[in-house]
Amino acid sequence: MARSAPRAGDPTLHQMRIFWAVARSETLTKAAKQLGLAQPSLSQQLGKLETTLGNRLFHRRSNEMELTEAGNFLLPRVEQVLRIVAELEDGLAQFSGGLRLTLRLAGINSVLRGLLPTAVRAMQEKFPELDFDIQESAPTDILDLLYGRRVNIGLLAADSVAQAGVGFLQVPLMEDPYVLVVPKDLLLDGVRNPKIELAPAHWAMLNQSIQFSFGSQHTNRVAEWYEQRLPEHRVVAQCRSFETAIGLVQAGAGVCLAPALASGSQGVSNSVRLYRVQGAARRIVALIPSQYRRVEPYASLLEELQCAAQTCTVGGILDTPPFLAVDPPQSF
Repeated sequence: MARSAPRAGDPTLHQMRIFWAVARSETLTKAAKQLGLAQPSLSQQLGKLETTLGNRLFHRRSNEMELTEAGNFLLPRVEQVLRIVAELEDGLAQFSGGLRLTLRLAGINSVLRGLLPTAVRAMQEKFPELDFDIQESAPTDILDLLYGRRVNIGLLAADSVAQAGVGFLQVPLMEDPYVLVVPKDLLLDGVRNPKIELAPAHWAMLNQSIQFSFGSQHTNRVAEWYEQRLPEHRVVAQCRSFETAIGLVQAGAGVCLAPALASGSQGVSNSVRLYRVQGAARRIVALIPSQYRRVEPYASLLEELQCAAQTCTVGGILDTPPFLAVDPPQSF
């Protein structure tokens, strides 16, 4: 039986990917960045898709894009189509013979430094033809890259992006405890009343907080921690990366809370002291589309990352000073 030719009005796969990216991004500018396309081209393809379907898919308000009722109906069905296409691509990749395969991933600095090198070295032995495209990115950018299918795996803290797991499988890697990072000459071992026991200059240094935040909830939790433990502190700097905050501590600008992995990956143990604090650890995960979970080489990389996490230790972490052992434990 002869196959009928596609109708001129059929939506294309390219248009469906653009629609999905805009629906997830909520702005044309952000979607264009994800897809690596010019914004005018993006708008043109969306317009063609709406004409083809005979329905308006977005309410346009300046650069903001809000799904219409028709758009909300279409979105889960487009996601299903794209998921099937991705499964086809991954399945056919198994028959590529000796062709090289590039594994694309993005992650936060501390995880890329602390876990990835060991995993990559093990993968090179298993898959000699495999190469890597590695991007250091902020958590929100990692999610954008995943949604835009520009990377296959994202490595980040599970709570660093609101609803980070939506649409992706979370593969747990490790628990990363928080530490209080202080200058080397600020000795807090056994201190119960720092205002009395510390020299005036050291007491002043302890109360200069350098804070990192990646969202209002995290900011509020960090502020609450300081209010409970160091009620006389003042914020001397706000940072967008743990590495920047730790660098300021190294220079003697104050103290900061940071995950142990970020502190250890900086190689700063000779210039700072790390004191364990009470509280929930940062949960490091790999975000991956569910269809990749059992497909090679992704499955092996996840396994090697978990092995690297099991052997990863940050040395030099000191016991919690008595004055910081305040109940109940604070979660960050």
